[in-house]
Amino acid sequence: MSIKIIQDRLNDYQCFSELEEEQAIREITQEIVLAGLSRTDFSKIAAFHGGTCLRIFYGLNRFSEDLDFMLKKSQTNFTLEPFLKNLTLELKAYGYEFEIIDRSNINTNVKKAFLKNSSLGKILMFNHIGKNGYARKIKIKIEVDQNPPQGSHFESKFFDFPFIFSTTLQDLPSLFAGKIHALLSREYTKGRDWYDFLWYTGRNILINFEFLSSALNQIGPWENKNITTDLNLCISNLKEKIMSINWEEIKNDMLPFVKKNEIKSIELWEQNLFLDQLERYSLNRL
Repeated sequence: MSIKIIQDRLNDYQCFSELEEEQAIREITQEIVLAGLSRTDFSKIAAFHGGTCLRIFYGLNRFSEDLDFMLKKSQTNFTLEPFLKNLTLELKAYGYEFEIIDRSNINTNVKKAFLKNSSLGKILMFNHIGKNGYARKIKIKIEVDQNPPQGSHFESKFFDFPFIFSTTLQDLPSLFAGKIHALLSREYTKGRDWYDFLWYTGRNILINFEFLSSALNQIGPWENKNITTDLNLCISNLKEKIMSINWEEIKNDMLPFVKKNEIKSIELWEQNLFLDQLERYSLNRL
């Protein structure tokens, strides 16, 4: 019965390519992992955030790779191990034969685990995966920041697959602040960051400046400078960033994470589009 639930969910995606099918089964697996974690005390101490959170709970229309979490309160002795043990048992109930590798380093703030699975081709009927050769393993990375920036706000939300459960996640203003931190501080440029920027600004989402200030002071070019952020600082620095980007490279980076019907929109990406979007957002927030 559990396998049928996954198969029915996959069929609902109506995938048109091997890539779309891989992204779909990864997302379904992410949802099952979240449900599995909900059977533990994980959501009492940690909150879901990042692109996959935005996709699953807020309707972002792009695929995402990782499951990112942050502790609600910093802990120097946090470990993923007990949660991973419970998760292994949960995943077996759905036919997964996951290899779970804890790659956490005792000297880093971000704890990491990788889930790798090669069993799905044996239990599911795919329309595209494996038709032209070897089917790749489904890989999912779990990251938990045990010393996150201060000032985040949280909320609880329900989800109904593979069963009804609730989880704790960052609210939208805090998520947007985290995204702005990534846009301004990341040493490399990701198309997904700018896709999310269009999503947030198009919905006129507020910015949690307390969380953004804390994040910028914690890591990046403003580290330990005691910076206090506001809308004007964000707009001026985002404008500078937009004008420095090679948009052809960013478009190509983005394409694997959207469905075919969005490709035309991605092809429109260029400097003036993002400058106009930034200006509209600024005017709406003033």
